[in-house]
Parts: sequence; structure tokens; C-alpha cells
Amino acid sequence: MATIRLTAAEAVVRFLAAQETELDGRRVPLFGGVWAIFGHGNVAGLGPALHAMRRRLPVFRAHNEQAMAHAAIAYAKTHARRRMMACTSSIGPGATNMVTAAAVAHVNRLPVLFLPGDVFASRRPDPVLQQVEDFGDATVSANDCFRPVSRFFDRIMRPEQLLASLPAAIRVLTDPAECGPVTLAFPQDVQAEAIDWPAAFFRPRLHRPRAPAPDADELAAAAEALRAARRPLVIAGGGVKYARAEAALAAFATRHGVPVAETQAGKGSLAWDHPRNAGAIGVTGAASANGLAARADVVLAVGTRLQDFTTGSRALFPRARLVALNVAAFDAAKHGALPLVADAGRGLAGLGEALAGWAAAKAWQDAAAAAIARWRRTVDRVTAPRGGTPTDAQVLGAVNRAMPARGIVVCAAGGLPGELHKLWRATDSTSYHLEYGYSCMGYEIAGGLGAKLAAPEREVVVLVGDGSYLMLNSEIATSVALGAKLTIVVLDNRGFGCIHRLQAATGGAAFNTLLDGAPSIDLAAHAQSLGAEAIRCEDVPALEAALPRAFKAKRTTVLVIGTDPARGTAEGGAWWDVPVTEVPRDEAQAAARAAWERGRQRQRAGG
Repeated sequence: MATIRLTAAEAVVRFLAAQETELDGRRVPLFGGVWAIFGHGNVAGLGPALHAMRRRLPVFRAHNEQAMAHAAIAYAKTHARRRMMACTSSIGPGATNMVTAAAVAHVNRLPVLFLPGDVFASRRPDPVLQQVEDFGDATVSANDCFRPVSRFFDRIMRPEQLLASLPAAIRVLTDPAECGPVTLAFPQDVQAEAIDWPAAFFRPRLHRPRAPAPDADELAAAAEALRAARRPLVIAGGGVKYARAEAALAAFATRHGVPVAETQAGKGSLAWDHPRNAGAIGVTGAASANGLAARADVVLAVGTRLQDFTTGSRALFPRARLVALNVAAFDAAKHGALPLVADAGRGLAGLGEALAGWAAAKAWQDAAAAAIARWRRTVDRVTAPRGGTPTDAQVLGAVNRAMPARGIVVCAAGGLPGELHKLWRATDSTSYHLEYGYSCMGYEIAGGLGAKLAAPEREVVVLVGDGSYLMLNSEIATSVALGAKLTIVVLDNRGFGCIHRLQAATGGAAFNTLLDGAPSIDLAAHAQSLGAEAIRCEDVPALEAALPRAFKAKRTTVLVIGTDPARGTAEGGAWWDVPVTEVPRDEAQAAARAAWERGRQRQRAGG
């Protein structure tokens, strides 16, 4: 057997560089690169190994470990999980800085490989700089924080472990049901240890996405439920995109006359102007989709986790029979659904064949078409520019109208995702990039960078509030350094406007959410200090005039516009279970409690 002598760090890098996938009929590297911030836990092991392979496995440097992991996650999301990145850090705060991002990937079922440095496996110099000491468990390190937010976790105590752990990591990263973050905690002394490795371990390996077919009995049961329906509704989740099932969804909806509502992750599965696109579903949904959901007798949920924002905390369609088509059995069994465990595309195709000759009732199709038309007129109205301090809706309307063909919008947390879900007109499945599973403030700019690295030919526009901007903006400088040009629109409402509105909706007094009385922050000057171009926009017409200039710019450009923290879009939406005090202290709290109790009465019990 041919062998090659390498350190454990060299073996990891060489193995990652040998993994391949298929993209549009071409074999390409599975890993688009490695994000690295070096410290004493990885600089002497993984550092030289990455340097030696940098032409085959590109290495990127960020300014913040959480941010670089967000960029890696966004890269994978933009590639619909076909390609991914790895992230490495030192052993202490560098590692734990990535834990929040690991949770983002875990919740959103997105692949990213974490390679945090770890304390010495030999324990000879313990306790080392940045080591966390557990008085009762000597095996604990800071990297144990990754365990609950990793789909697969291992600590590499001997180089030989990698012969089993690396293939296991790739299996999880590329599996459509298990997909999520993988953590291989890598003690710094083990990184530098060498053994003789089988040369065959480093041969190129091609990983094609698995697309499991539906079980015949489950398919028959799901088809029977749909055939009995007169008022069916499809909910399209992110699984539609990850299965590349957009065409299958469009064919199913068109052939059978079924309206399609979209989750945050699924938005763009159908183009916004597709005749069957009923719009966003749930708490941040369109009146069209939510109205149809309330009347539906069967709901076919395709590739969605059915989280509370989608189901209106289980109160949006409490009487409908639920059929869940999902590649993950864990999700297909939720809410008492009739499960159909399969790839989204193959499941829809199978249902289409089984339902030959069946269509939704014509009255239902007509009602859906009328509701869709009404909602589109509502979107035109609420996104149109008007006088006064702009609303978020008016700003995103201006950006949407100016958006270049095939542009990508990126956002994550606060009030903007709700406005975008309701109102943004997505043109294709890649054009709408929202992280709203973990709703992580700080994802936006770093996520925009990852999307741009994945799709350099497309304009990437980041919409971010001042609250998220101030939490994590360092990757503006990284985008400038890499020449990965972004257009960033900062909506400055001087605080956390979304939570300010939720505070009021639950009967609370305005408290600790807005920066009333605090000094004004010049966000445009701040962006310029990071190397970006910056434009201050006094109103929506000024923003509309500045956007074409920003799109033509060669360097990351930040546009800042003030917005109203008190006004969200009242149209659309659904109840959200946010408990209100059981002992109201004033009329506002009493009214909020009564509204919450009415919502609880509509919740789907059990299942």
C-alpha cells in the first residue's frame, strides 16, 4: 500500500482539496475555500498546511470569526448546499466567536466545516493560554460549546482518527437530511504530529446530491388526501431550493391549479409574478396567502420545518389536513402531518403522476387568483414613495424597483425580514437570501460577502438596520480588500425599531429599544473609514437617485437613509404566540393579554 507522510493538519487540508461536487454538469471543488483567523491554536499547524495548498484551496482572512462563519454559511446557501467552506480559528474566544454562526447553520440546515484549534491532547503544558478549565471534567474545553449546534462533532486526539472522522464529516455535510454544521475540534499539538497516510485517502471523490424517491405507500396516502381536497394549498420551503425543485413545483401548481405560499427560506421558489404564487405565508405573510391558508382543507408543506412564523404559531390553518413532503423524516412527522419522506422534486413528480386528471375546484382557483391580484395592488400601494420620514416598506420598494436583473437581496434580522417577506418581488430562487431561521443580527453584511463570493457575476444588495450594522460591520473592510463589491443600504431608525413595535404590541411601554437622547452616529462616515464609498440619502427620491450610482461602483458602497421606527406594514401578517403578562398592570397590557388569549384558542392542539 502506497503511503505519504504528512502532519495531521496537512492531511486535513489535502483531503478537503480532493473533494469534488457537480455544478451545472461540471466537476468543481466541493470546498470553495477556508476562512482563517490564526492564533496560537492553529497558526503553527493548519497555518503552514493551508499556505502550502493555497492554490488548490483558497484561504480568506476576515476581521471577526463569527462574521467569517456567516460568510461561509451564506456561500453554501447561495450554492443551494452544493458547495461549502471551512472555518478555522484559535482555541479560545476565536473558537467561541463561531458558536453563534454554528447555530445559524444548524437551524437553517446549511453545511459549514468548523476546525477550531483546541488545547493540547497531551495536556503537558496545561493550562494553556485561553484554556477553559472544568474542575470536575478534564476532557472539557471551550469547543464543547459546539456540541449542541453541530450535526457531527469530534475532537481529534490522534491523527489516525481523521481516517474515520473526515469521511463522516463529509457524509453529514453533503447529506440532504442530515446537512448542517460539522465541528472537528483540533488540538494544536495533534495538528503538528505526522504519520504515514494511505495515499488512496487523498484521491479525488465526487459527491452528488442524493435525491431519495418517495415510499410507494406514503405516496399513495398523500395522493389520496390531495385528491379529496377542493381547497388545497402548497407551502414551499427552503427544501424546494436545495433540491433544485423549482421547475417541479411550478409544473405541479400549474397542472393542478394549486396556489403556492412561500416561507422565508422558500421565497423565490416561484417568481413573484407566477400566476400561482400567492405570496408569503405566516406571521410575516401576505393577506393573500394567509387568507387562503385559513380556508384550505389540505395543506401540502414541501421542504419546510413548519416553524412558528410559518404556521402562525399553529393557529393559521388549524382545520386543514397537513401533508408534509420533506427529505428529513424529523420534519415530515411534525404537527401530526401525513408524512411523505422524499426529495422535493421527486416527491412532487410522484404526486403529479398519482394525481393525473385532478385539479383544485375552479371556484378555489378563481378565489386564489383574485386574492393574489388584490395583494399585488397592496404591495404597489405600501411600497410607493410618500412624504414624511420613510417607512421600511418604502425604502425596500425603491431598492426592489431599481434592482439589477438577477440581483440578490440579503437580510437577516429585525423588522426588515418581515417587510421583505411580505413585499419583496423575488425573480428567482437565488435572488432572495434571508437568514430567518435563527434571525441572527450581524449576519447581513458578512452574509452578503459570502453570497458575492458564491455568485460574483450577480449584484448583491444588503439591507440592514442600524442595530445590526452596529453589531457586526467589519466585513465591509474585508469586502473592499477582496474586491467583492457589495451595495449596502442601511435603514437608520436609531435603535431596535422592530422590538420597539413588538413592545407596544404586547402592551409594554417604550423602554430600552431606541436611542432617544443619544448622540447621532454618522454611519456613512463610519463606512468610509472601513474603505467603502458612502452616500447619505435624505429621502426616498434621493435613494432612488443614488442607487444606480451604487450599482455601477467598483467598490463596496453604503447608502444610509433614516426611517420611521414606529411604522411597519399593517397589511397582511398573522398571530404570533408571544406570551403577555397574566397580571396586567394597565389597560394596554389587559388588551394585549386578551388578544393573546384569543389567539391561543385558535392553535392546533397536539400533533
